Amino acid sequence: MPGALEFLTVDHFSSPMSVIALNIFTNHTLDINVRWLAVLYFKHGIDRYWRRVAPHALSEEEKSTLRAGLITNFNEPINQIATQIAVLIAKVARLDCPRQWPELIPTLVESVKVQDDLRQHRALLTFYHVTKTLASKRLAADRKLFYDLASGIYNFACSLWNHHTDTFLQHVSSGNEAAVLSSLERTLLSLKVLRKLTVNGFVEPHKNMEVMGFLHGIFERLKQFLECSRSIGTDNVCRDRLEKTIILFTKVLLDFLDQHPISFTPLIQRSLEFSVSYVFTEVGEGVTFERFIVQCMNLIKMIVKNYAYKPSKNFEDSSPETLEAHKIKMAFFTYPTLTEICRRLVSHYFLLTEEELTMWEEDPEGFTVEETGGDSWKYSLRPCTEVLFIDIFHEYNQTLTPVLLEMMQTLEGPTNVEDMNALLIKDAVYNAVGLAAFELFDSVDFDQWFKTQLLPELQVSHNRYKPLRRRVIWLIGQWISVKFKSDLRPMLYEAICNLLQDQDLVVRIETATTLKLTVDDFEFRTDQFLPYLETMFTLLFQLLQQVTECDTKMHVLHVLSCVIERVNVQIRPYVGCLVQYLPLLWKQSEEHNMLRCAILTTLIHLVQGLGADSKNLYPFLLPVIQLSTDVSQPPHVYLLEDGLELWLVTLENSPCVTPELLRIFQNMSPLLELSSENLRTCFKIINGYIFLSSTEFLQTYAAGLCQSFYELLPEITTEGQVQVLKVVENALKVNPVLGPQMFQRILPCVFRGVIEGERYPVVMSIYLAVMGRVLLQNTSFFSSLLNEMGHEFNQEMDQLLGNVIEMWVDRMDNITQPERKKLSALALLSLLPSDNSVIQDKFCGIINISVEALHDVMTEDPETRTYKDCMLMSQHEEPKVTEDEEPPTEQDKRKKMLALKDPVHTVSLQQFIYEKLKAQQEILGEQGFQSLMETVDTEIVTQLQEFLQGF
Repeated sequence: MPGALEFLTVDHFSSPMSVIALNIFTNHTLDINVRWLAVLYFKHGIDRYWRRVAPHALSEEEKSTLRAGLITNFNEPINQIATQIAVLIAKVARLDCPRQWPELIPTLVESVKVQDDLRQHRALLTFYHVTKTLASKRLAADRKLFYDLASGIYNFACSLWNHHTDTFLQHVSSGNEAAVLSSLERTLLSLKVLRKLTVNGFVEPHKNMEVMGFLHGIFERLKQFLECSRSIGTDNVCRDRLEKTIILFTKVLLDFLDQHPISFTPLIQRSLEFSVSYVFTEVGEGVTFERFIVQCMNLIKMIVKNYAYKPSKNFEDSSPETLEAHKIKMAFFTYPTLTEICRRLVSHYFLLTEEELTMWEEDPEGFTVEETGGDSWKYSLRPCTEVLFIDIFHEYNQTLTPVLLEMMQTLEGPTNVEDMNALLIKDAVYNAVGLAAFELFDSVDFDQWFKTQLLPELQVSHNRYKPLRRRVIWLIGQWISVKFKSDLRPMLYEAICNLLQDQDLVVRIETATTLKLTVDDFEFRTDQFLPYLETMFTLLFQLLQQVTECDTKMHVLHVLSCVIERVNVQIRPYVGCLVQYLPLLWKQSEEHNMLRCAILTTLIHLVQGLGADSKNLYPFLLPVIQLSTDVSQPPHVYLLEDGLELWLVTLENSPCVTPELLRIFQNMSPLLELSSENLRTCFKIINGYIFLSSTEFLQTYAAGLCQSFYELLPEITTEGQVQVLKVVENALKVNPVLGPQMFQRILPCVFRGVIEGERYPVVMSIYLAVMGRVLLQNTSFFSSLLNEMGHEFNQEMDQLLGNVIEMWVDRMDNITQPERKKLSALALLSLLPSDNSVIQDKFCGIINISVEALHDVMTEDPETRTYKDCMLMSQHEEPKVTEDEEPPTEQDKRKKMLALKDPVHTVSLQQFIYEKLKAQQEILGEQGFQSLMETVDTEIVTQLQEFLQGF
């Protein structure tokens, strides 16, 4: 067909092009690839041009022509193209059915009745996709339309499914494999249609006899299909389709239970009987398969846990439906039934299989990844059985606790290493005891059991005993946060040291996991752990070197990080080997970004533990930070968050700035442009540089930083604005001379905010803090700023200053921190003494602010009845660090030194007020000063005199 592909280059989906595409993919004589492209083109065109409001949208006449062409016949011979046609018809149906396309459903219903196998199958395939798409619509009007559709066709859909199911069962008996596969395919499709109609098509499905009849019939059909599995081979297409159909039956029940738990009540008894019989009795032998067992267990679990079936503590507050469902559950879960389920779960499903034991031997790291939640973990049988056990044990713990305790008692003492079955049984029981740890809190004396039973088992070194060594150390990890006496920790640490040297890799990895749980526990004590620290750290490092899988290395690194974090500076003597190894591991993990994230986390804790000594890591550390925080490098997508955190702790623990550390700040500007959730950390990093080396940093980067802030301020949230201004405040605090010059483009914004009365209190508070710093510590710059703003507001400097003071006094309540209140008082008092009439006019407000600040910062000595400024700091004051607190970082020390130079912490507000008032009195004379003081409220004057006693 000449030019058949030309339409693919057209920019939009015009009517001629859509008709061409339709003619191409419905022409069975053309090349398959051309037809495939045409159907994809048509499908994507629906998304872009079918809606009326879309640019270049198709007209109603054009769409009507295309809709008619789509359902003219259902005879597509190629499966993949047939599926795409069904999907695109469903897309159109989502937009147009039933209002603009009322004939679609009747046409499909008639087409699935035809005798031609191909047409019947394609129509049924389309019927399914249309039903699936319409069922997914969520608007109320669309839901109502689907309810009407479901009511109208449900009886037909049931008849259709029953017909194809009966046909399939007849063909199975005849042994015609081709006919079996064909009829099974139709059974599967018709069941998919029924699933959507049943789950999504009715508001109260329990009131519809056809729906409940279909659901009750599922159990008998399931039995028939499971029996068919005996006569169908285990390794062919028919078997695969049969298992998919069986699973689809269970999905209907699970979906219906999830969406309509009350309507499911009449099905509870039958569902439990069916599931328990096939999963926990001999009924299922020879016919069940893993995925089916998982689905049945999920059905039991959902019924056991369903909140709709749990009555309130006060039964009278529960609905009749809830009480009915609860009654059915209680009647089913009798003592014999629960006991059999518990024993069967433990003695059958918890047992390590031959396949698992083989994997343990051949791929120990793969085994541990599977056990701890690999990609296929959530779909496999073992985790499903464990979750079911936990849920049932929690719900019926009073009944099942004695059962599990009896199983424990039968296994006391050592087990013969030659009896593998006995070893696996004990492993399974210990697994159950670990999973039920919280429920068994009052029933098991775990401390005694640990000393008399578990600890001796950890000391059995025979190779065949390794499943139990692994299980016991896992079990201890489950109980460590539940019930484990602190005095026993040293015994456990000794055992962990021995097991980290075990000959089996799986045992060592499991031991590392339990170590992490131990150090993470609330009752962890560093003094108990320190005697074992060197040995454990060395053995963990050896394990890190030995394992090869990315997931395992990440896991061991995480354990190392936890240990470093808990012992902090105590780790310093032992990290040399790890420090030497991490650069090699970083290089080897170039293609494994998640492993690199784990390395970054380890480095964060390592830097915190090393403190100032982390400077020795800079040749490796700084290039890692550089790469992780460079947004032009692809790995930053994975590494940025941890990389920023590492950058921050590196600054906090740096004893001094280096050229290389200063240079990586070049990464910051693009990070600020991102305006991402990492902005808060970015601001902390900027502050870290200011505290570390303000002069060098500001001279190098302040111009660009000021420009970034200037552009950022209007775009970010109120909280973001506060973070930006805190950086400016810190720069002014650290370097009162250079800071205002470097941020002179930002300061007018602050001035404007004060004059205009910024409406957000938290922003106004930081505005006044910045203004206070400039006024108090760089008067000449404040004067030049006042002059500049006077021109902008077209006001005289004195008038503008008066307005600033007036707003400052008026908005003082916005300041909540005592330090900032004192700063405001010091700043405004610094304007005194003055013979300026504007300042004297605002004298009352200045005194009011000062007295308010005195109330916040002065503490009274009860013995001498004198007041002391609690903000004052002494050179000799050393903060007290308790055992639980981390020692101060280098940045903490820098902040302390800065505070010792800060007027807020070095100038007594009490004395400052006295000196300023005395100086003002000297300027005005006694009478003039008295007149000025009379402008202040008498109560305020009385309070001021009380604070100034002794001066």
